[in-house]
Amino acid sequence: MSCHETSPQGTSCREKPGTGRPDRPACCLTAGDGLLGTIDLPGVDASVPHARAWLRDRLGAHHPALDDVLLLASELVTNAVRHSDSRDAGTVTVVAAALPGVIHVVVIDDGSATGLRVGGVEDVGSVAGDEESEGGRGLFLVEMLASAWGTYDDGSGRAVWFEVKY
Repeated sequence: MSCHETSPQGTSCREKPGTGRPDRPACCLTAGDGLLGTIDLPGVDASVPHARAWLRDRLGAHHPALDDVLLLASELVTNAVRHSDSRDAGTVTVVAAALPGVIHVVVIDDGSATGLRVGGVEDVGSVAGDEESEGGRGLFLVEMLASAWGTYDDGSGRAVWFEVKY
């Protein structure tokens, strides 16, 4: 997935009017936006702890949002390596940015040829009520802990992003 000159809503990759915040996919973030870095990982389960360690190094051990950011990023990277077309031979990209009072993280994968939808609130509620399930709570946690989150999909992949305020 590459950065496009316009966001999925058709607006340019510039400041969202009146907010001082970017109005674009996170893959368009630049160092001027507080970009902490980008890492490409193989689409395998072993990438989940690597993503956590990478984020911990970027934020620092005492960052006030560290625990929530690590938990949510772990859930999204796990989803990417288990349920997207990135699994096994693909790549999962993690992007992190520090904006004033908020950490913004994006997990980019190869999407899914099966058309599995991951971004809807109805998907979140379907797993929350199953207390016996050992999995399926990743997006529920994102919904509960993130101050904002969403997805971008196109023919080349999917980006799921979240923000944690501190």
